[in-house]
Amino acid sequence: MVNTRTALIAGNWKMNLDHLQAIAFVQKLAWALDDAKHDYAAVEVAVFPPFTDLRSVQTLISADKLKVAFGAQDVSAQESGAYTGEISAAFLAKLDAQYVIIGHSERRTLHNETDEVVAAKTAAALKHKLVPVICVGETAEDLEKHGPSAVPVAQLEVALGQVSADSEIVVAYEPVWAIGSGQAATPEQAEQVCAALRSTLREKLGDAIADRTRILYGGSVKSSNIAGFMREPNVDGALVGGASLDVNEFAGIARFPQHVGL
Repeated sequence: MVNTRTALIAGNWKMNLDHLQAIAFVQKLAWALDDAKHDYAAVEVAVFPPFTDLRSVQTLISADKLKVAFGAQDVSAQESGAYTGEISAAFLAKLDAQYVIIGHSERRTLHNETDEVVAAKTAAALKHKLVPVICVGETAEDLEKHGPSAVPVAQLEVALGQVSADSEIVVAYEPVWAIGSGQAATPEQAEQVCAALRSTLREKLGDAIADRTRILYGGSVKSSNIAGFMREPNVDGALVGGASLDVNEFAGIARFPQHVGL
């Protein structure tokens, strides 16, 4: 089947940039992409600021009619109530957020989020028509013990527990051993796992969702290595960490079609 999925380049800012810095960044990013005549229909570009920046980013994008999409870095599994510090999917939907990252390795390790929590958050996002970016990935120890794809596939199987075949989701494969290390997986390694993840979608939810769901690679992605990943048939984009904080570098990643030979 010919791949007709729109590529997605997503920038996870993590705990960086206040709301004023966020406004300046998104303006510069939009200008850089416009100057390069970026085709958003071919490559979608999204940013994931901290919660405190979301209203400012939403207001800017709406007022200036920018084509950059945005989402949140996390969401609560709860709808509302006595959950101090939590942010409901309903709140994010009211801000016109399109996406939300769920199950990032930092949430799993620093906040002890289990696969079951990831599944509950995924269901909460879908209830309010947010597109969950479901993160899966293995540590170096996992890779040595279980081999490639075993742990990411197992994580995805649980996350899909409350997902229906007509849902829109994004899956992001982030090998924990590559995040922030400067040492990315090879395109072949990324393709092997992304292909296994697509097979899991096919087995659990059918051909239609497997064929349309975008699977991203994340882990030390740069403008100098994105082309190799995007040549692989099951890699549909990237979840970018550190490089997403540099406007020119992030814009360069988004412009991968200019040097990928597609």
